[in-house]
Amino acid sequence: MLLVGYTWIDAAEGILWVSLILLVLVIGYKRLIRSLRRDKFDEADFCELYNLEEEPASGELPFYFTASKVKEYTLSILNKDMEVVQDVVTKECKEGGNIVRFDSNRLPNGHYFYSLKTDNQKIMKKMTVKNP
Repeated sequence: MLLVGYTWIDAAEGILWVSLILLVLVIGYKRLIRSLRRDKFDEADFCELYNLEEEPASGELPFYFTASKVKEYTLSILNKDMEVVQDVVTKECKEGGNIVRFDSNRLPNGHYFYSLKTDNQKIMKKMTVKNP
């Protein structure tokens, strides 16, 4: 039942206005959320550690990571109890791709983690060492 003087064109116009207002509110909300996330951290401050190419790993292992900035890092091998078995290297990385090589023959066969630690992050990946 329609009110007197209220046509279907008026109803369609009202629906369009409500839809437009809701669309503007949703877009504004998404922009607000995106700006709040962006302010939390700068991705350029973090390194990215990649998985080993071989699984199980054996022989000389190439640990590869990328960095957007020059920074000091420590690459370590940890056992399954998360205790440091061996610090592979502690030095300054270059901007871009970095490879650290490690001879896995120094470790008994088993499950380990390798960890890249900088002043603002720590990344760990799992590996299985199986040397002949």
